[in-house]
Amino acid sequence: MVVEKDLETALDQVRADAVDPIAGIFGPDTVTWRMDREAVIFLGAGRALLLQLAHPWVAAAIAEHSNTFADPIGRFHRTFDIVFAMVFGSLDRALLSSRQLHRRHGMIAGEMPETVGPFAAGSRYCANDIPSLRWVHATLVESALMAHDLVLPPLSAEERERYWTESRLFGALFGLTADHLPVDWSGFTAYTAAMAQSETLTVSPAAREIAAQIFGGARPWLRPPRWYRALTARMLPERLRAGFGFELDERDTRSAECALRWIRRVYPRLPDRLRYVGPYQEAQARLRGEPQPDWMVRCLNRAWIGRPQMDVRGKG
Repeated sequence: MVVEKDLETALDQVRADAVDPIAGIFGPDTVTWRMDREAVIFLGAGRALLLQLAHPWVAAAIAEHSNTFADPIGRFHRTFDIVFAMVFGSLDRALLSSRQLHRRHGMIAGEMPETVGPFAAGSRYCANDIPSLRWVHATLVESALMAHDLVLPPLSAEERERYWTESRLFGALFGLTADHLPVDWSGFTAYTAAMAQSETLTVSPAAREIAAQIFGGARPWLRPPRWYRALTARMLPERLRAGFGFELDERDTRSAECALRWIRRVYPRLPDRLRYVGPYQEAQARLRGEPQPDWMVRCLNRAWIGRPQMDVRGKG
């Protein structure tokens, strides 16, 4: 388990590796900024969530400790606020988000209500457990790349290696050290492939219920469109897709393919002000020395993170 001392040791290394405290952990020359600025990576958000739910510990934690159903928009904003602050925030803001996430995870612990896969009923789970943190980190890294490559020119082999090197630094913000993560991209893909076939990922009744609530739409006005549900299901390993009870008929397949054709045609032609997420644009304004993001970036930030400004100068 990652305890506070472990996290601070990891953050010491992050601080030492940061080239520019204003740019933050990564910066404009990194593959991470180039990828995560794209609004289209949201296409992978549903996949990442379902892969996380497929881990019985994560599903139990969400079922027992999350207010996802009571406040789904708030959950969306809090998640993206933390992730975007880690990626696009100043060094101080990224470290602050890391500590906030660790404290939040520290309050999430309990016992498995039933036996699921290799996890026995009554066994303890904790959100700061290293194997579950490693899996959550992996779902974010892999799903973002998959969504990017669905629409935009795929990363080269060299770029993937750079992306994974940067992702190991991102993992340090979870408290994961170099020893916890594969050393290269091939090692990472081997890890995710093994996990996809492992009993460690077993879709529990709680996971199916949460997925049904989110994708089936307990609140119809929040229900994802058919094409998004179909695309998300297509991006899952077949075993897990069946575990969640997703069935893809011909209409679903056509819907996903039609949406992808339209997105691939239109998205690359969007102006940068619409195409790139607000936190990235705020980071660029910060590097230009502007005191605060302009009105349009503040509006985009409200959509992505629920508030007008990601960074708070002088704090953290």
